[in-house]
Amino acid sequence: MPRPPLARERVLDAFEALILTDGERAATLDATARAAGVSKGGLLYHFGSKEDLIQGLLDRLDALTTADVERMTAADEGPVAYYVRTSVMEDDALDRALVSASRLAQGGSVAAADALRESRHRWEDLIRPHVRDQTSLDLVMLLSDGLYFNNSLDVNGSEHLVPGPAELEALIALVLRTTAPEKNAP
Repeated sequence: MPRPPLARERVLDAFEALILTDGERAATLDATARAAGVSKGGLLYHFGSKEDLIQGLLDRLDALTTADVERMTAADEGPVAYYVRTSVMEDDALDRALVSASRLAQGGSVAAADALRESRHRWEDLIRPHVRDQTSLDLVMLLSDGLYFNNSLDVNGSEHLVPGPAELEALIALVLRTTAPEKNAP
């Protein structure tokens, strides 16, 4: 697949950054063009409307989710441990895409809400064969949601809400013991 034009990516990066720092309403076409260092005409060459910009971010989320699913599939530790471990936000491209899409969904974007649900379904589908039942799947998904949420709160406080490396390893071991498929199950 050919690499997208650099200016197009700069525009998407700027739009994403504006959503993250100032919110969706502040991420206008003019503000995005300024932040990307392109003319409004240059922005419109790649994205004809704000809806096109939103779709560009959602396409980015889809591509990043695909790459994450591939890493999960290949992870030596298995998809459950991988998913729990990577639920501690690291401000990488996937984290930024997820938070941006979440903010768009909170602002009323049905397309963003649908894209977030689709990403979640893809992760669930990969994890499902590695847990004993739906309740176990729910446990993995909700625990990961909690880690992600608490990590977003744990930026300036002295009280750490996210487990350290040793505690995270113990948590993953507990989750694996609790959710593993039963050995005699058909």
